[in-house]
Amino acid sequence: MFIVANLIRAIALVLDYLLWAYMWIVIARAILSWVNPDPYNPIVRFLYNATEPVLWRIRRALPLFAGGIDFSPIIVFVIILFLQQFLVRSLYDLANTIQLAG
Repeated sequence: MFIVANLIRAIALVLDYLLWAYMWIVIARAILSWVNPDPYNPIVRFLYNATEPVLWRIRRALPLFAGGIDFSPIIVFVIILFLQQFLVRSLYDLANTIQLAG
């Protein structure tokens, strides 16, 4: 059973790293929105392509524009923190339970 526990623990670790990376991508996108970046820059295009599908869905579901300020990156940030605290920790706890039971 330790193999299953190690697999779940590895999945939790990879998921945690992916969520942290996406959080930094959203932060970079939010910072770029304060300036006028070159839209043909590959880094800018990557940031927009990586974040726009998620941000667009949140903007569509909750139109939170107040004075021209877009709050969708903050909502994505909160969702990522929730997933890290709930899902990743639950996977770690599940792996520990499986390892102790087996």
